[in-house]
Amino acid sequence: MERHDLLDALAMHLGERGLLREPDDMTRYVADWAGDRLGMPLAVARPVSTEEVVDTVRLCREHGVPMVPQGGHSGLVAGALPAAEGNELVISLERMNRVRAIDPINFTMTVDAGCILENVKQAAAEHECEFPLALGAQGSCQIGGNIATNAGGLNVLRYGMMRQLVLGLEVVLPDGRLWNGMTELHKDNRGYPLKQLFLGSEGTLGIVTGAVLKLSPRATQARTALLGLPSLEAVIELYGLARRDCSDLLSAFELIPRRCIELAMEATPSLGDPLEQHYPWYVLMEVTASGPLDLGAMLEHLLEQGMARELVLDGALASSESQSAQLWQFRESMLEGQRRRGEHLRTDISIPISAIPAFVDAASHMVMEASPECEIIAYGHIGDGNLHFNILPPRAMAESEKRPHLHELESRLFEALDGFGGSISAEHGIGRTKQAAYLSRLSPVERELAEGIKTLFDPEGLMNPGRILPPRD
Repeated sequence: MERHDLLDALAMHLGERGLLREPDDMTRYVADWAGDRLGMPLAVARPVSTEEVVDTVRLCREHGVPMVPQGGHSGLVAGALPAAEGNELVISLERMNRVRAIDPINFTMTVDAGCILENVKQAAAEHECEFPLALGAQGSCQIGGNIATNAGGLNVLRYGMMRQLVLGLEVVLPDGRLWNGMTELHKDNRGYPLKQLFLGSEGTLGIVTGAVLKLSPRATQARTALLGLPSLEAVIELYGLARRDCSDLLSAFELIPRRCIELAMEATPSLGDPLEQHYPWYVLMEVTASGPLDLGAMLEHLLEQGMARELVLDGALASSESQSAQLWQFRESMLEGQRRRGEHLRTDISIPISAIPAFVDAASHMVMEASPECEIIAYGHIGDGNLHFNILPPRAMAESEKRPHLHELESRLFEALDGFGGSISAEHGIGRTKQAAYLSRLSPVERELAEGIKTLFDPEGLMNPGRILPPRD
């Protein structure tokens, strides 16, 4: 009966559209991008303001009901999916989608946490500014989720991760208090940087309701190239050359294996093979600028050096925005090509850039030794050492056998990663699916500090419990 009292109180505070209680109305809130599901929530709260989030959190605390903050359903570690027990209230920020203010002189934008990333980017462009975070899911992911997971994406090389793109935050704490840290200052050295605790916390310390984002001048020109290379060693050597020659104008340097080019063409039949011959590795790179620079000459000079050193064997340079978009379509469509293969292992590991060839060789040998009929797809963001070392299970394997088989391969992969001083998560976070691997790698001091932070902010363990750290007994 107490839960019914809570739902009645929430309905009174949030209105008819603000609370979903029927299972049929809640189906879109129980699955993420990959189609994973855990359970059905107690209900879905859909506040339209920070004040309504405060009311919702206070009521949940009074009734001892766990809360799950939720953004655009694009997570990949089950961090925002409701638990199977059906006792958690999902708090969706989707109706909090206002751009509150834009200051093109201070290069800041103040937004609600439920704003779609693509809409934020478009709003910045209208003021000749740019919000540089770029993700495949930018048409659906929300700023609050980007903050909670410290999102990275394609432009980390030049602009950094979300941690570097946020100046201020507004957060509803687990006890219902509001922390207003919405500063627009670019430099602020007063005391502990509290906002950084919420960036990457995956909704376990509070609910982000607003943010001040750091903008950049809008790039007025860009040059994109898709290059064919003979080896991973050549890719890394070319990256070093590009980083020195193009400096901070190098905004993307993406590693794509031949298999991903094929998957992209399978997913998007309108794509033709980008180069006349096939190459084992491809690089999709882009340089951008907003000043009077000759980017074309810069890129051509780089490629001349790359070819002279036999690092680059062939390439396609975009001469228009439409051609550039077509080259980037390979990067986007290859993800859909993987998804169509059904269940597979998705990773977002990171290692030192110089160690990428040795790691891929060692990890590939280990995986193929354990599962010779599987298919390895290693691609990612070379400029920040973030690899997606994904594994497609054998086609003939029974569906019931795939998940445990992939889990075993993931454990072996992470063991290989440990030998290179790498991280098991570069951008997706920990959530539920990586919790055991994360905890097993924490030192006693690290775990004590992490649990201490969680206890300080959420002593009752009601805010996204069981994500990152296990729930309290």
